Amino acid sequence: MILIGIITAAATFVAMEGVAWLAHRYIMHGFLWSLHEDHHRKDPSSFLEKNDYFFVIFAVPAILAFAVGTYIPAARLLLFVASGITVYGIAYFFVHDVFIHQRLRFLRQSDNFYLRAIRKAHKMHHKHLGKEDGECFGMLLVPFRYFRETLKAKTK
Repeated sequence: MILIGIITAAATFVAMEGVAWLAHRYIMHGFLWSLHEDHHRKDPSSFLEKNDYFFVIFAVPAILAFAVGTYIPAARLLLFVASGITVYGIAYFFVHDVFIHQRLRFLRQSDNFYLRAIRKAHKMHHKHLGKEDGECFGMLLVPFRYFRETLKAKTK
């Protein structure tokens, strides 16, 4: 059961990138743009954004999976699904909020090839201030051209 659980948690983590991409593209840049808009039009005097509500919204499935997996023995595997969602949320916080947007002042000077490509892709996403014409909706997986550009910039 533990090996199956670990595989389930890992698969859930990987699947969350697809969920995050779809949610970012069709929910955040769709019918819940009103919550996400302030993320693209940042008020430098404010630490929190309406966009931060998405942390709560996306935590709900994990909380429910933890609860169901805890109290219903036949659904114990949901504990591992919830763990995969939670670990993805932690990774998202560190990559997106700490590293990319530097809402906390550490991880600022990384010269890591992968992290620089992610940062470049995210900058391209934020060049669009409106909800239309966006690009690069993922967080951990970004188009290969940003890795090529990062390598090219490093060799100059």
